[in-house]
Amino acid sequence: MTSLLYQTDGYIQEFEATLIAVNEAERSVLLDQTAFYPGGGGQPCDMGAITCDNTKYMVERVKKQGEDAIHFISGSEKLPGIGMRVHGRIDWDRRYKLMRTHSAMHVLCGVVFRDYGAQVTGGEMEPLKGRMDFEFASMRGELVKEIETHVNEEIAMGRDINVRILPRDEAFRIPDLIRTKINLLPAGISQVRTVEIQGLDLQADGGTHVKNTSEIGSIRVVDYKSKGAINKRIYLELQ
Repeated sequence: MTSLLYQTDGYIQEFEATLIAVNEAERSVLLDQTAFYPGGGGQPCDMGAITCDNTKYMVERVKKQGEDAIHFISGSEKLPGIGMRVHGRIDWDRRYKLMRTHSAMHVLCGVVFRDYGAQVTGGEMEPLKGRMDFEFASMRGELVKEIETHVNEEIAMGRDINVRILPRDEAFRIPDLIRTKINLLPAGISQVRTVEIQGLDLQADGGTHVKNTSEIGSIRVVDYKSKGAINKRIYLELQ
């Protein structure tokens, strides 16, 4: 089992760890703990590097596999062995942009749910841009502009963003904890990680976020499309 450091502190950029498994065939390693986000919920995985005995190994991909976070290494250097200590460093510039983007999308989700009662039907992001789908029957330019204005107003409020890990029973007593049309939480999990934008939004989420909405900057809705009878897509970029 990998201890996921990012779950409680998304600002960790470097960390020490021990190699607990190595797969030479697929050039992957498993660490006892990691700050690399393995992807999920529309947020891409982190990239970066691990260093062992002065050799730098580039981490090109990370994925979650059960309770483990598997790190895939590019290049052809022989991988370090089980039990060796490594120093990990994530690509912080890319990660922080994704944190800002993910938090912006939660503000968007919070505004749309509060003002229109629409649930999320999908979403994905890249650094400083993303798209989110909502259960809207119709969408027009005036509505999109209204949403953009309200999102930027909430960002400018400088609302704190808090992360908590709660027992499952306690978490599911929170009204509207699941904002997606389909509940994406794995069945049988004992703990649920929640992300709260104080005074606006509270939902289950596994990704990384900034500590305050003021770090987001501002957003611009660059496009919107109909993706079905009751499915409308909003594209945003951070400025």
